[in-house]
Amino acid sequence: MTHRIPYEAAMIGESPALQAVIRSARLVAATDATVLILGESGTGKELLARLLHGESRRTAGPWVTLNCAALPDELIESELFGYQRGAFTGAETDRLGRVQQAHGGTLFLDEIAELPLAAQAKLLRFLEQGECQALGASHAEHVDVRILAATHQDLRRRVAQGSFREDLFYRLHVIPLELPALRERDDDLPLLVSRFANALAERHGVSAPTFSKPLLKRLACHSWPGNVRELRNLVERCVVLLPGHTLGPEDIPDGWLCPPQAGGRDDTGEWQLPTCGMDLALLEEQLIRQALDQSGGNRSQAARLLGLTRDTLLYRMKKHAIA
Repeated sequence: MTHRIPYEAAMIGESPALQAVIRSARLVAATDATVLILGESGTGKELLARLLHGESRRTAGPWVTLNCAALPDELIESELFGYQRGAFTGAETDRLGRVQQAHGGTLFLDEIAELPLAAQAKLLRFLEQGECQALGASHAEHVDVRILAATHQDLRRRVAQGSFREDLFYRLHVIPLELPALRERDDDLPLLVSRFANALAERHGVSAPTFSKPLLKRLACHSWPGNVRELRNLVERCVVLLPGHTLGPEDIPDGWLCPPQAGGRDDTGEWQLPTCGMDLALLEEQLIRQALDQSGGNRSQAARLLGLTRDTLLYRMKKHAIA
């Protein structure tokens, strides 16, 4: 449990998509509204939650987290809401749950889609009434906690499948904030690499390597399925194994970075780079124009076709001088 938290690490970037999310988060931070943070794995959902807590009126209060996917179903309810002595075999003393521990502060529920249905019902009651009943307790108690939740999964699909309560979904979906994938923030990559390299070199007590322009160009072509976390891990590997070096594309072994994914699909469904190479900027411009044609010029629909936010699409249209 931590009171003051540095949250700046991966909230680095000047891309419109990221800045739009950060602006919204800072507006929401001043309230007690429930926030559902969405985004692929590795995009920095917990860091955004820390920003929300750190800039809220609860910043001096507890910051408590629970990864809903990290505990067996039979333990998660007692972890959330606590228990009293004798509530079950092995309960020899009273124990506060994460909800009670977060009184006066913020509770961050990561991987909320993995919360079992029984615990979902109790969480819904807490969100509606602010009441928490420990296992074995005869009555509920009022607890003052702000809930932030996060998931990389499609909760609407989980609702349709019957594994997530629809009423809980709408209780959590008060303020949805969706973090962009790193592949939607390609202009941020050099800044992230520089910040990570310097910070990690200081941590490990070595000289930071220099990433050459050809290497940065190669990194920009990578699809980054692990997003910012994957990039940070790569940079740390370079810092530890190649300190002080000026690195080119040839210094990154094939096993450190998956091949670029672009061009046609193979029989595994993955995009493959043509053997003759390609002009990535030209491809991006052509795809944007095709999406705008298919959507009849509707930019929001074109953004959905490309898997981008509207702000990112507008930024890239400006970059390619597309009216």
